[in-house]
Order: sequence, then structure tokens, then C-alpha cells
Amino acid sequence: MKDLYESSYLYSANAPFVEARYADYLRDPGSVGEDWRDFFRQMQAPEAEPDHTMIREEFARLARQPRAPQLAAAGATPSASCVDAKQVAVLQLINAYRFRGHQNADLDPLHLREKILVPELHPAFHKLDDDDMDRVFNTGSLVGPERAPLRDILRSLRRIYCGHLGVEYMHITDTQEKRWLQQRLEGPEADPLLAENKQREIMERIVAASEFEKYLHTRYVGQKRFSLEGAECLIPLLHQLVQQAGEQGVSEVVLGMAHRGRLNVLTNILGKAPASLFEEFEGKSAGAAKNGSGDVKYHQGFSSDIRTSGGIVHFALLFNPSHLEIVDPVVGGSVRARQHRRKDTLGNSVLPVLIHGDAAFSGQGVVMENFNMSQARGFSIGGTVHIIINNQIGFTTSNPLDSRSTTYCTEVARMIQAPILHVNGDDPEAVARAIRIALDFRMVYHKDVVVDLVCYRRHGHSEADEPAATQPMMYKKIRHHARVGQLYADLLVDQGVMTEDDIDALTRHYRERLDAGETVAPCIATEAFDKPYWVDWRPYLDGRWDEDVDTRI
Repeated sequence: MKDLYESSYLYSANAPFVEARYADYLRDPGSVGEDWRDFFRQMQAPEAEPDHTMIREEFARLARQPRAPQLAAAGATPSASCVDAKQVAVLQLINAYRFRGHQNADLDPLHLREKILVPELHPAFHKLDDDDMDRVFNTGSLVGPERAPLRDILRSLRRIYCGHLGVEYMHITDTQEKRWLQQRLEGPEADPLLAENKQREIMERIVAASEFEKYLHTRYVGQKRFSLEGAECLIPLLHQLVQQAGEQGVSEVVLGMAHRGRLNVLTNILGKAPASLFEEFEGKSAGAAKNGSGDVKYHQGFSSDIRTSGGIVHFALLFNPSHLEIVDPVVGGSVRARQHRRKDTLGNSVLPVLIHGDAAFSGQGVVMENFNMSQARGFSIGGTVHIIINNQIGFTTSNPLDSRSTTYCTEVARMIQAPILHVNGDDPEAVARAIRIALDFRMVYHKDVVVDLVCYRRHGHSEADEPAATQPMMYKKIRHHARVGQLYADLLVDQGVMTEDDIDALTRHYRERLDAGETVAPCIATEAFDKPYWVDWRPYLDGRWDEDVDTRI
């Protein structure tokens, strides 16, 4: 059967042979055998059919030749690509700002280094010139009017991406997440004017942060406190974070942080009584005296209940295990346990927050390990809000070239495609906007997000050292740089939101409460209420290290 098939004209490999015989028959019927003549005579069309050999050879020759570009005939209409070359350039310019606008953002309060020159952010790079500035172009996916003059497009891009907030998000591959961030950055609600009561609230929190540090600086001279001065906006940031989390249904916030600003957070956010803190400074702490042991005051944990418009939020600051960033997985474990207890599989009820230093965030391997586990099925906690107190100095190293190999301290967060919001720490309203976007992203997508609070450190590492010895140029600038409280107060006075007398009254009232040892944090819930997940710690209080414990199973 195989032999019969392979000898048939239906066998594809025999087609060239049959075609060659047919071509011979067309040229000279006598050149083929009688059987072939009868076969071709029966299938021949009424009209004479041409020989296809020459046609096939011509196609084969053309296929071997390299293709030459076709020239448009004289007077022909230009192609659409030529007509829209400028339009394409405008869309490329818009995309360039989304990718690299953060590199030209005004982030550093001290302006220590010149901004990176990014050619792609200039119209000339895209062959757009002054003649194009008033020409109307399609804005593509840029949120806003569908068409606008190039001048207006450029002004909007610089305002959105090169102001006091610079955002890295184009490395994200999930289109939905990227579009969400674009809408929040570019849309009409992207930069809303804060209500006057919100502005006053921010001012109150900045006054609290600043006056607390000044009070300790004068009352406990030379003692370690790891001041927050230069990064005072952390306090209004955390206040807004807790209030916004409560509005979105969060019941617990678990915070992990190192030493920088910890005493300020304990007093002005969690409501630790200043009188208790002062006793620790003066060595009168009852626990240390009784047990003969204890941790330093800037590693102590604390928890409280905070009133929000969405209900009570339990806020827990975990004890710091001393080594930088080791608290990160401790927070993760605590949050996972709390979520398990609440049967919270999505992470809507318990929110993890980590506060890092810039040098530790880029230098400690546990940060990368934590990110690596953040979306693993057995370990996910629904995303963490990371806040970096980026005072641009790691102990004594202020030049990034001496401490890391990356432009930002946040590069490690790109490994999980986390959005990164860099914000100028001297602009409290930009800081408020950054944390609002960050928390909303976390609650919608349940993934990690990073807020890089670019600021400075007004004093030495622990107030006992002289930073000008190792950073003379940096601290020359800091000595002449106005505090954020003064900058924001001047702004509100200029806007007519507050008067200088109002701000003086805030300062005076806060210091009076410190003198009295009263709780100064706002919204602390002191009344008794039903807490279904409350843990009774009383059996573990005031114990001794050498106390006998029953370890039988």
C-alpha cells in the first residue's frame, strides 16, 4: 500500500515531478510518453494554459533579493506616522515624567546635592521646541482634559511629578495597580486643598513633636533620647495614619520602630504619660528599681486605645529587640497571630506599620528577607506600610556613595514591585498626601508600600556627640535651616488660617501639660469598653526574673 501511495500523483513529494512533466507537455506534447499525453489531455482546460516555470523562477528570484524601501510618489500625501510625529513625542514626554519625574522632584529640605539631570524630561529631547508650546495635543492616558496645549501639559507634569512628592511606580507590572496610582496622582482629587481644621490639626501635632524635643533637651541635658528634630512630620503622619485606618475598618495597628523618635511617638501618639517618662530619665522607674533589670527607655513597648471616626483602634508599639530592623519579622509574627485570632484572612482588621532608618533599610539583610516573604502564601499579612525616617545620614556617613550603591535607600522595595513615595519632610501637607495614598493602596491591594520621608537630623546621633566634626558642611546648613514648625506656621499665617498668637497659645498650652506630667496625645480612650480580644497581662506584671515557674506539661 505504501509503495502504491508513494507512486501516486497524490503523494506530495511527487508534485514537482508531475508539474515538470506537465510543463514539458505544454511546450511539446511529443516530449512525454503516451500515458502522460492521455492524462494531461483529459485534464486540460478549454483555454490554453501558460507555462508556470518562468513564473515560479521569478518569484524565487524576488524572494532572494533584499527588500528595498518604497519611496512615496511625488505629491503623495504624507503617512500618518509623519503627520503625528509631534503627537507621539508628546506622549513619550508624558511617559518620561511618569518613569523619571521623581528624579527631578524637590525632595531634600537641605538641598545638599544638585538634582540629577534627566534629559528625557525636557521637550527638546523629544524634538519639541518653543513653536510647539501653544499647539494643542492629545493627552493620551494623562488624567484630565483629552486635549491641551503642550505648555499646560508640561506645567501639569512638573507639578504632579516634580514637586515635594516624587513617586516610583512604573516598575509595577500589574496594570490595574499602575492605573490606580496614576489616577490618584494625576486626577482631580490628587492634590486637594486641605480644610482649615485639618491644617490646624497638623500644626498642633508639629508643635507637639517640636516642643517635646525642646523640653527634653533643656530638662535632661546630654542624656540620650534620639531626637526626632528634623523629622517632626512623623508625628502628624502617624496621627493621620491611625485616624484614616480607623475610618477604613482597621481594629488594630501594630508598630515596629527603632530608637529614632521613639520617645516622641510614645508620648505624642500612644499617650504614655510624660510623668512616667521623666521618672525613667531620672532613674526612678519602679520596674527597674524592683527587678534590678530592664531595658533602655527608648526600647520600651506600649499600647493604647485610640478613638477614631470609625471606632476604637488598638495601637501597639512592640518592644524593640535592639538590633536594627530585627523588629520587622517580630511585627509580622504578631500581626499574623492577631489576624488569625480575628479570622482576618485578607488583612483588613490588623495593620502592620514599620518605621525604618535610611541606612538600616538599605543596609540590613533582614529587610530583604522580610520583603521576600511578604506575599508568600503561608506568611502574607496583607501588606505593610513602611515609613523611612530618611535623615540622609547613617550615624556619621552622609554621602550615599559611601554607604550604598543605589540612588535611593529604598531600592530593595522594588524587588516586590512596591510603590515608593518620596516626600519632602519640610512640607507637612505633602507628607499628609503621601501617607493617605500609601494607606489607601495597602487597603485596596493588600501589598507593601513605602513612604520615604526625606528629612535631616538636627543634633548628633544620640545628642552626646558633635556631628559637625564629621559633617561640617551638612551641619552648617542645618544650623541655618528653619524648623518645619516655623515654616508651616509662616504658611498658615500668610493664608490667614491661624495667627501668631494662636500658635504661641498652642505652644504654651502644650508645655504646661508637660510640666504637669499629663497625657498629651489626642484621642486616647480611657473609658472602659468591651474589648473582645483584650488580653489580661496582670498576672505577668511586677514579677521577678528569679521567680519559680511551673514548667510541667
